[in-house]
Amino acid sequence: MKGTANWSVAANTRDRVGEGPVWVAAESALYWVDNLGQIIHRLSLADGSLQQWEVPEPIGFIVPRRGDNTSFVVGLQSGFYALRLEPFELVAWGDPEPGLTNNRFNDGKVDAQGRLWAGTMPMDGKSPDGTLYRLDPDHSWRSLDTGYRVTNGPAFSPAQDVVYHTDSASRVVYRFELDQAGKLHSKAPFILFENDWGLPDGMTVDAMGCLWIAHWDGGRVSRFDPEGRLDHSVVLPASRITSCTFGGRNLDRLFVTSASEGRQHEPLAGALFELVPGAIGIPAGAFAG
Repeated sequence: MKGTANWSVAANTRDRVGEGPVWVAAESALYWVDNLGQIIHRLSLADGSLQQWEVPEPIGFIVPRRGDNTSFVVGLQSGFYALRLEPFELVAWGDPEPGLTNNRFNDGKVDAQGRLWAGTMPMDGKSPDGTLYRLDPDHSWRSLDTGYRVTNGPAFSPAQDVVYHTDSASRVVYRFELDQAGKLHSKAPFILFENDWGLPDGMTVDAMGCLWIAHWDGGRVSRFDPEGRLDHSVVLPASRITSCTFGGRNLDRLFVTSASEGRQHEPLAGALFELVPGAIGIPAGAFAG
């Protein structure tokens, strides 16, 4: 069921590929990246100011570090990096794929235990060379699943016992069982996008365990119940919707990124949108290392 919601444009940044929105409650600010534009954005909800920083490579995600409001972890084309923004400093932690120079990181999220989950993908999204990794607080990483063309997600259930992860090119959202040790079990297709839905892109989970998914080339964001059934969709004025996250003091606002790449004729392509979704999110994790 398609519907409308009280949406607005939070920032018309015209991102080539906006991605990875994350709410940092300590700052009352939303961070997100322009993947191909190689930019980090910060929108302060306290005063409405927008800051931007350039990075030297395509960037998939930015996540905060626990106990340090000035430090982050980012995924660049060449691997995991620690980041400080003021003054700007990048410190390389390592590249899990030194032999795959055409690969880059895409989405990354942190679970409640402070572990970072992030997927890689080939730049053209055509070969199944993408991998889902888990970066632990000791800065070691593990390959958890392979064979992806375009990795997206991941997202965690409120109980942190389920992980959702997507291969956008295959139109499939997968569901995994997650144990306390951070191991995945029982991989199974969870949602298969119909042809007229576009492709499943970034996603997040609300407090009721429902999954909100961005539709690349589908012009909307949709909510699916814990059984994978479509609940409703919110139509937006850009066709390439890329990701979403809950934010605001009460986690009752949904921030949605989009892409202008290939859609420069759309006036709001690449904008950051804000919705009143009628749902509450769960707090974003911060990396524990």
